[in-house]
Amino acid sequence: MAHSLSAQKRIRQNAKNAARNRWRMKTLREAAKEFNEKMLHGSVDEAKASYKKLSRLYDRCATKGIVHKNHASRHKSRLSARLKAKSAKGK
Repeated sequence: MAHSLSAQKRIRQNAKNAARNRWRMKTLREAAKEFNEKMLHGSVDEAKASYKKLSRLYDRCATKGIVHKNHASRHKSRLSARLKAKSAKGK
């Protein structure tokens, strides 16, 4: 256990930040699952709305440092390509 006040504070801060980061990652994974579900069983418009939400979450997590910016960009690009293929096939 930490003895100094600053070390005790760092422990509290680390626990709070870890909980916040876990929540953000969980939200990101849930949005990705929702997008995949819309891609498989939903309409193109539903998939576009889900992609927009997921893209915003990826950008926010990359800004906060939860995921690397290149990771977010790569995933957004792949999701966008899948959405584009579905919308071309749907027309």
